[in-house]
Amino acid sequence: MAGIDFPWDQQRSHDEDAYRAQLDYLLGYSKFYRDKLATVGISSARDAGGLDNLRNLPFTEKDELRESRDEQHPIGTHLSAPMEEVVRIYSTSGTTGTPSYIPLTADDLANWVEISCRSYGASGITAGERMVTTYNAGPFVAGVTLDAFARLGVCHIPVGAGNTERLMSAVQLLKPTVLGCTPSYALYLAEWAADREIDTASSSVNKILVAGEPGGGEPAMRARLEAAWGARVTEAMGIGDISVSLWGECTEQNGMHFSGAGFVHFELIDPETGDPVRMVDGAEGELVYTHLKHRAAPLLRFRSRDRVRMSVGRCSCGRTTPRVRCIGRTDDLLIVRGVNVFPSAVRDVVGKMGERLSGTISIRPKAKGVKQSPPLSVVVELSRGADPDPGLASRIRQRLRDELVVTTEIELVPFGTLPRTDYKSKLVDWSGAS
Repeated sequence: MAGIDFPWDQQRSHDEDAYRAQLDYLLGYSKFYRDKLATVGISSARDAGGLDNLRNLPFTEKDELRESRDEQHPIGTHLSAPMEEVVRIYSTSGTTGTPSYIPLTADDLANWVEISCRSYGASGITAGERMVTTYNAGPFVAGVTLDAFARLGVCHIPVGAGNTERLMSAVQLLKPTVLGCTPSYALYLAEWAADREIDTASSSVNKILVAGEPGGGEPAMRARLEAAWGARVTEAMGIGDISVSLWGECTEQNGMHFSGAGFVHFELIDPETGDPVRMVDGAEGELVYTHLKHRAAPLLRFRSRDRVRMSVGRCSCGRTTPRVRCIGRTDDLLIVRGVNVFPSAVRDVVGKMGERLSGTISIRPKAKGVKQSPPLSVVVELSRGADPDPGLASRIRQRLRDELVVTTEIELVPFGTLPRTDYKSKLVDWSGAS
């Protein structure tokens, strides 16, 4: 249980030796980092310095890793261990082309399981509880959670994605107390059940663990889920290249605790300038990660593109680790006449506007690219049976203007018009962009 036996304010000193050893390993075994660090005059761990000097080292971008792949290096030149030592290889969905491969040695895998146990253990699940999940054990890193649930002693009922009827049958027949899925799918399940007169609020489920996308921490989304299921919602967050579940929310529901202490070091930066952001209550920025004890494909200052709001200090649960709430992904950001707009923030504002709305939205940019001219087109779905009150669209427009300082045009559509998903929801529809 490295990294959790002492207060957080002592963590940095404990990480120092591990960081320097990781740098030494990188320069010895990673062609990618030997070449990358050589461009800034670093050829040894001594040259790089310690954690206090980390801010002066270059970032690692996802595209750099992709570009390092070729026929001789299918994983990429950041592979730092012999393939004979690799015990598992996960892959990404490959939505932008060829999937990226994520290798793990036996020790890497054990560390990931430990981190995931901390993350999910914070939610209050206990040995002997039954848990039904949609996490795929196939090519994606979410499969590590299956190892973690077994280690926690949970009776795990894996259903996988795309099996709504099978999942709801498991809920009705096997009486699990825990549901694990994305927040958008948990909402869809409740809608699916309501269409069939199944009362999810009176089911055996009393805990919902959501992950895979922003949303579980949005007050409006969380309120809808807890009302629909009669269950407490907590969320977790990770990133495939670093660790599947690095942050996990405790029963106080006041943000996700960092769960990678001793294995991963994180920074908070300004996503536009790259400058460090001081970690105080309310600080916002992008998370950047550095492995401390990784062997197969360790990463240095890897930009996550996850923008978060930070909380520090001891939580009422007793943990001292920092907590975050994910605001959105910086690569999903739209800029409307100089105003930064996160799609998840639009959903949260709309979701707080009452029972006449389903909480499902679709943003329809008119032009390709980050910068958009106002008004930003937003399709908002009504709740089941609600009439399109002519004044409702105007009230939504005004609320978005007041809270996000963005000018929008609102189209109200009947319940069920916008697509649902059993995995990650897509809040932006680019199909009409020119």
